[in-house]
Amino acid sequence: MEIDSLSDRILNGDRRALARAITLVESGRADHRAQASELLARLAGAGRQALRIGLSGTPGVGKSTFIESFGMMLISQGLRVAVLAVDPSSTRSGGSILGDKTRMERLSREPAAFIRPSPSQSHLGGVARRTREAIALCEAAGFDVVLIETVGVGQSETVVSEMSDLFLLLLAPAGGDELQGVKRGIMEMADIILVNKADGDLKATATRTCADYAGALRLLRKRPQDPEGFPKAMTVSAVEEHGLEQSWDEMRSLTNWRKESGYWSTNRAEQAQFWFEQEVRNALLSRLATPQARAEMERLGNAVREEGLSPSVAAETLLSNLMPGQGYS
Repeated sequence: MEIDSLSDRILNGDRRALARAITLVESGRADHRAQASELLARLAGAGRQALRIGLSGTPGVGKSTFIESFGMMLISQGLRVAVLAVDPSSTRSGGSILGDKTRMERLSREPAAFIRPSPSQSHLGGVARRTREAIALCEAAGFDVVLIETVGVGQSETVVSEMSDLFLLLLAPAGGDELQGVKRGIMEMADIILVNKADGDLKATATRTCADYAGALRLLRKRPQDPEGFPKAMTVSAVEEHGLEQSWDEMRSLTNWRKESGYWSTNRAEQAQFWFEQEVRNALLSRLATPQARAEMERLGNAVREEGLSPSVAAETLLSNLMPGQGYS
C-alpha cells in the first residue's frame, strides 16, 4: 500500500481513502499496524482538529435518530460531520450487525457526511480499540465534528470520555428520578444530558425527567472543567428536530469556555497520555497470545488446578519466562 498517496487523498477529503485507512488501522496484522503507524505519523503533521463528541445512551433511546437529525443540522450550517458508530459484537460468534448506515439513511447520502460502523469486539467501554485512531483520520480528512456513538450505557462505557472533547448522555422520558441520576457513575462524565423523544404524548414526561436530572446535576460536585450552569440537562426531539440548535449552542458555549480557560489543550494532552498507557498494556497482553505463551499458560494452569500450585506463583513464573529479569507484583 502506498502510504504517501493514501495520506494525500485523505488530506484532500477523499472519503474512500478515509474508509480504506480506517480499515487499515483496525487490522491486527503486524504489517498493517506498521503501515497504520506510518500513516498516522504523516497525517499528524497537518495539525487539523475537529470537535470530538462522545454520545452514549441506553438501547432504544434514539441515538441513531438523534445523530442523523443533529448531523443534518450541522451540515446545513456548512460543517462536515463524521460518525463513528460502534456496534456490539457477539461474544459467541464475534459478528456484528453494523446497521448504522441503514438507520441513518438521509445522513449517509450527504457528501459532507461520513459514517463508519465498527464492531466493538467486546472491548471495554463499548468503543472499538482503534476508534481513537479513526478519529485522528477523520480530523485529517477535514471533518469539523466527529460523533462517537457507543454501544450503550454502563460503568465501562465511560472510556469514551477519554477520546472526546464533549460527552453527551441521551436519555428517554421517565428515565429515572434524581436519586437514580446521582447513583449513576456515568452522570459524572456527562457534560450535557439530552432527554430525547420530547414530543407528542411524551413531551410533558420528558420535561419532568429533564427537571429531575437537572436537580440531580446540581447535587453533584462542581467540576473544574465546567463554567457556571454546566453540566446541564435539556430536552430534544430527534424526530421533530426540536431543541437541536439550542443543544448545539450549549455545546459551542462550553467548548469555547474550555478553550479560553486552557482546559481543552490540557484535556487532550492527558488523553494522549492515557492512550499511550493503554497501548503499552495492550502490547503486553498481546505477548500472551503467542503459541509459546498459550502453551505455558496451559501447563501452569493445569498445575494450579491439579497440583495445587499457587496462582500468584504460577503468574510470576509465566511472566518471568516471558520477560526475563522483570519482577512481578
